[in-house]
Amino acid sequence: MMRPRRARAEGHKRKFLVVIDDTPECVRALRYAAKRAERTHGAVVLLFVIEPSDFQHWLGVEEVMRAEAMEEAENILSRFAARMGEISSIEPELVIREGKRAEEVRKLIEEDEDVAILVLAASGGAEGPGPLVASIAQKGAGAFPIPVTIVPETLSDEVMDEIV
Repeated sequence: MMRPRRARAEGHKRKFLVVIDDTPECVRALRYAAKRAERTHGAVVLLFVIEPSDFQHWLGVEEVMRAEAMEEAENILSRFAARMGEISSIEPELVIREGKRAEEVRKLIEEDEDVAILVLAASGGAEGPGPLVASIAQKGAGAFPIPVTIVPETLSDEVMDEIV
């Protein structure tokens, strides 16, 4: 069952959740969330999800792969947190999860009652808008239990800064 949102309650801050996947368009979602949170006195959560590996039956290989994936996730999140520091004075909350991306996004939303808006970026490439955006398009409004903001990859910094 979905926990009630408490983002506006005393002692809480509305959090913007950004799923980090190290794609070029992801920077657009980061910028939007950082600027929007700064203007509304909110917070930003950067989530990186490590997808399950195919080597689960080889314990030693799995452990090495898991450690490497965790290190890579930490490096990517650190890079995006530094990028956010160039955009905003807000210090992001960094979260790493293991599992299927959409499931882990939903779990984090359910667990953190301050997460109020999911911010994704859509790719303008021929391969489509990206897996999470495509998932939302297929499932409709019920894909996630909170509002979703989809930022186009082509939105310029100047336009974004005016509309947040």
